[in-house]
Amino acid sequence: MTDAKTAYPDRYYAAYDTTAPQPTPVIGWYDTGSMSSLAAVPPAASLIPVSAADWANTTSFRLPSGRGVLNGKIIDYTDPVPPVHLATQAQNALVVAHQTVWGNYGALNEPTPEAWVTYLKALRAIAEGQDTTSTTLPEAPA
Repeated sequence: MTDAKTAYPDRYYAAYDTTAPQPTPVIGWYDTGSMSSLAAVPPAASLIPVSAADWANTTSFRLPSGRGVLNGKIIDYTDPVPPVHLATQAQNALVVAHQTVWGNYGALNEPTPEAWVTYLKALRAIAEGQDTTSTTLPEAPA
């Protein structure tokens, strides 16, 4: 049986998802010297050792969030804002376009200009996944 000091030669560690693209957030902090069981601790090889001074620094180093890993180093980290999927953007634009068309034409019993019909159809195709080649939304008619 391997003893704790052999398995975890350092006392303090930071954990992260080793399969995620970096930078990636720190997802756990481990003080292996104070734990009664190390069964739930990932292998030391997949952790980043932390110095005692850094471990003790809970104001700017060992934080519950805002720390990440890049190339084996712990860094300041902010979760990136996930990009809004183009289909979601199209759905949102479609709501606004429908309101605009109704307010300017439908409510007045006026015919919808062809430019607006084309725009609505293009948005619908993106929103419903029929258009898979567009990378941006079409420009709204003036």
